[in-house]
Amino acid sequence: MPHDVYRKIEAGTMTIRVLCEDDLPDVLDIECQGYSFPWSESVFRGCFRPDYRLWALEMCDRLSGYAVVAYMAGEAHLLNLCVAAGQRRSGAGRHLLRHLVAESAQDGMSQVLLEVRDSNAGALDLYVSEGFSVIGRRPGYYPGGQEREDALVMALPVDGRSSAPAPP
Repeated sequence: MPHDVYRKIEAGTMTIRVLCEDDLPDVLDIECQGYSFPWSESVFRGCFRPDYRLWALEMCDRLSGYAVVAYMAGEAHLLNLCVAAGQRRSGAGRHLLRHLVAESAQDGMSQVLLEVRDSNAGALDLYVSEGFSVIGRRPGYYPGGQEREDALVMALPVDGRSSAPAPP
């Protein structure tokens, strides 16, 4: 399957562009598909600022995912990455992640940081496979049903390294 994913990317069916405010209806739809406690429209609107990078992933000319990255103190902090339910496990998230890592390196950031739910095995697998390592834990970081859930803090140094691993 990975070779098929890379062929799709090479064929141009996945493209990444800057996310714009006109994308918010689609973003909110994808956000609600992906999270039990989704961000509100006002939170997304607050991210359209000079020190943030917002990326839209399109597949077959439809918004299929997005990423929100804050640049702070020379570090890129991945705040939100989500892929539409029907596009998960297609390589879309990996493509988007590799793009934002490459852009962060090009923009001179020293590392990419993120928090991920301790229970989100799919995301953890993706981040570890792309070279991220766990550097900490934030107890009770995420809202949950009865109790809050811990976040694992992960980091990927990007100083002086190639922006993303080469496909197999």
